[in-house]
Amino acid sequence: MTEVLPFYKTALWVTLKLAGIGIVFAISIGLLCSVIQYFKIRILTNIVRVYLEVARNTPLLIQLFFLYYGLPKIGIMFSEEQCGIIGLAFLGGSYMAEVFRSGMEAVSKTQVETGKAIGLSNTQLMRYIIIPQAISYSVPGFGANCIFLIKETSVFSGIAIFELTNTTKNLMGIFYKTNEALLMLVIGYLIILLPLSLFLTWLERRVRHAEFGN
Repeated sequence: MTEVLPFYKTALWVTLKLAGIGIVFAISIGLLCSVIQYFKIRILTNIVRVYLEVARNTPLLIQLFFLYYGLPKIGIMFSEEQCGIIGLAFLGGSYMAEVFRSGMEAVSKTQVETGKAIGLSNTQLMRYIIIPQAISYSVPGFGANCIFLIKETSVFSGIAIFELTNTTKNLMGIFYKTNEALLMLVIGYLIILLPLSLFLTWLERRVRHAEFGN
């Protein structure tokens, strides 16, 4: 286990990097889609609906295969890591969109109507009234989606990305030390997910207290 520790350190960094970038893009996509849905923007709303249905109803592994093996057939090439990030953002954006949309709809209609009455534009409504409150309502779902997307990086092994799971599979094949390799894999994910889970739990409590002015 000591000898293969450097491989796991590299794999841990790869997992964190790809998951972090993918989640940032997923948040951006989700927020944009939720705004389009909230204001029911013509044409774009239908495009968003199609995107959400496709993203949610196809496995991430199939999406990665399409990006990595399918698109090169028509001359579009991405590296393994780029495919991983795009796939994670594509899938994650659909889930983040639903979380943010629910948070926006939880904002009191009275506040929105009041904002319109004093002359706020839609952009100002989003910036000063809707999004700040929607984010607080969305923290539990947002946290669950972040953890879900980090765990979904395990399927990156399907396109030869050496994250934690793929590294473990390779080391098992080389050294035939299954129990030790799987133990290192579990420890690797715990190092990432346990602190994140504790932080999100703390953040959720802080946000709930803030809603009551504490």
